[in-house]
Amino acid sequence: MDPWAAGDKLKFETAAITHPGNVRPVNEDSIFTDGERGIWLVADGMGGHRDGNLASAMIAETARGLGKGTSLMELTEAFRRGIGAVNAELLSRSNGNADRIVGSTVAALLIHKANYCCLWAGDSRCYLVRDASIEQLSHDHTEVQELVDRGVISKAEAASWPRRNVITRAVGAIDDFQLEHASGVVRSGDCFVLCSDGLTGHVNDEEILARSSRLSANRASHELLELALARGGKDNISVVVVNVVAKGATTVVMR
Repeated sequence: MDPWAAGDKLKFETAAITHPGNVRPVNEDSIFTDGERGIWLVADGMGGHRDGNLASAMIAETARGLGKGTSLMELTEAFRRGIGAVNAELLSRSNGNADRIVGSTVAALLIHKANYCCLWAGDSRCYLVRDASIEQLSHDHTEVQELVDRGVISKAEAASWPRRNVITRAVGAIDDFQLEHASGVVRSGDCFVLCSDGLTGHVNDEEILARSSRLSANRASHELLELALARGGKDNISVVVVNVVAKGATTVVMR
């Protein structure tokens, strides 16, 4: 029986790390974790736009300002409203000028009691590691992913596609904005991994699985970061690892 089957509170071992990488002078990623309220996220300011770090920081602050929530639905809807307000504020700042757009991707994990909801926009990802296998809960909002979905190119071709980083949905980029979501039931031993594309641009799913399934959250996050840096670290890199554990709860945040 799971340790919380009788109503006990979920416990988490969390580690979060963000790094500018080897090339970019500014880290436009933001991370936020709060195991007590069941909120974790990674936001990646849109590269090439002014103040992408501001956009991602606004998303993190939205998570910080959320209440605890009496249900997963309440927490999810509060998060959606908050991100909608950030989207409206960023659009207002750009004043309809495409050259002034400031935006950010987001991948968020919300957990209440024994249920989770992953919400996202863009190509920051949320993974679930369970029973020695890995599942990408999120689905990239990118031009190259749309081509794969339509069968125009294969997954193998997508890895070297010249426009593979073109985002089709991001906070602050479009008026008709919606977060996509996936939900399910949390099990003892589950591991969730949130990351920006600075990680997945260098590290594949099997490598994420190998580390997150056998290491502590802290060690897994560091090894994943070190691997991405060793392979070039061309973008900002952020990783959040959330282990669902039977007892005790720790959070390690490295910036």
